[in-house]
Amino acid sequence: MPYTADQPRPRESADDLRARIPGWGADLDPADRPAVPRERFDPGATGAHWTFPDRQPETQPRERSIEHEELPPVFGDTVHLKGLSGVIRRHAYARYSEARAAHWLLLILGDRVDAIESHLVSFATTRPDEPITQSGVLAELGHRPVGSRLDGRRADLKHMWIDPVIVAGPWLLAGGAVVLAARAVVTRARG
Repeated sequence: MPYTADQPRPRESADDLRARIPGWGADLDPADRPAVPRERFDPGATGAHWTFPDRQPETQPRERSIEHEELPPVFGDTVHLKGLSGVIRRHAYARYSEARAAHWLLLILGDRVDAIESHLVSFATTRPDEPITQSGVLAELGHRPVGSRLDGRRADLKHMWIDPVIVAGPWLLAGGAVVLAARAVVTRARG
């Protein structure tokens, strides 16, 4: 019933509804309901049996939503939270319900921060990230790079114009920040 400012009509009685709607109330009597055996708790009648399994040990504190008191008996724990991204994710789980947009937005922010942290950590390794080769740009050179973009059958045609900005933009900004920081250090050293 749509909302109106008028006083709602009183509800019809069960007898009035049964007279007006054929078959109304057919399942009021539990004996007539086809699902009644399933509504009764009688594990012996079905032969089903289940005992709560042993809990997986929680070796490190594990994030969990505030809606849940405890973790399920078995859970995944391959990647532990670390760094600033871990702080952001812990805050999302500790402070906000899963029903709140802030919870999910903080988790997305944590993912983006984790990606940046991983890029920065890669510079300290013997094989740092290479945005040119890892984006697949060099592989396109041998596979009709211009013709494939013009024939209209590619799925990425609509966002192709912004791809260089998304891929190269952060690297150019980081390079610019390094140049500005180096200039500031040299200027202070001279002055």
